[in-house]
Amino acid sequence: MSRILLQTTITANADDWDIFRFTLLTDELRAAGHQVVARNRSGSGNDPVLAHLDQLGYDQLWLMAVDTGDGLTGAECAAIGRFRLGGGGVLTARDHQELGSCLLQLGSLGVVNRFHDATVDPVTMCDDVDNPEISWPNYHSGANGDYQPVLVDGEVHELLHTGRTASGRIEWFPAHPHEGLVSADVPGARVVAQGRSATTGRRFNLAVTLQEPGIGRAVAESTFHHFADYNWDVGRGAPSFVTEAPGSGIKDDSSHLEAFKDYVRNIADWLTPSGGRR
Repeated sequence: MSRILLQTTITANADDWDIFRFTLLTDELRAAGHQVVARNRSGSGNDPVLAHLDQLGYDQLWLMAVDTGDGLTGAECAAIGRFRLGGGGVLTARDHQELGSCLLQLGSLGVVNRFHDATVDPVTMCDDVDNPEISWPNYHSGANGDYQPVLVDGEVHELLHTGRTASGRIEWFPAHPHEGLVSADVPGARVVAQGRSATTGRRFNLAVTLQEPGIGRAVAESTFHHFADYNWDVGRGAPSFVTEAPGSGIKDDSSHLEAFKDYVRNIADWLTPSGGRR
């Protein structure tokens, strides 16, 4: 099994999306047999773990990019780059507009994570009409606490395999009112799953994989809300700035969430192929 660093890009803050909003994800990874260190950033300046990631024996980094642009230093980005060059697997998860835009410094992972551009007409990219203060990208897949259908073109990626559905694939993800944008604009990138806007019907990417020669595998998620406690169990609560009314789909029927947990396990297996890091 793998040694995983599950890390946010902010310091501890009980009224934000800090690491204690991802305890169910931590528990799920540990239940699958992985060693998980779950932590926030540590103070100002270079984080002592992220800045030396390539030297600490981790196999994977699951990076919850919950900052507004200042979540990673240059030294930390360089260490993450060396980590991938050594075969380390990385998952990034961001959100709408500029939330998590520190990821732009991560080479090909930065390219596939697209953030706000003032030159783009927001009318063409804004789906969440209930939150006009949030500009693009902000795809509206549904309420927190509800499900969204997963759309797949062509062959189903192994990350979506499950024995819990008749189709043999994961069919539902947790929903969120304003998801971000991940693309497949670099060689070796592949769209794994797409969603559909609940307001416009527009399709958008939920997850993209990167499998590039000579470096570790990576997964880019359109939102960290796929993995947040609140989106798996609204009873866990959310920061005070979350004002949208939650849904009850997952509370009413947890079977689709159990299948989604296979997605979590599949990612952890895929990011560190058999044989581990080089």
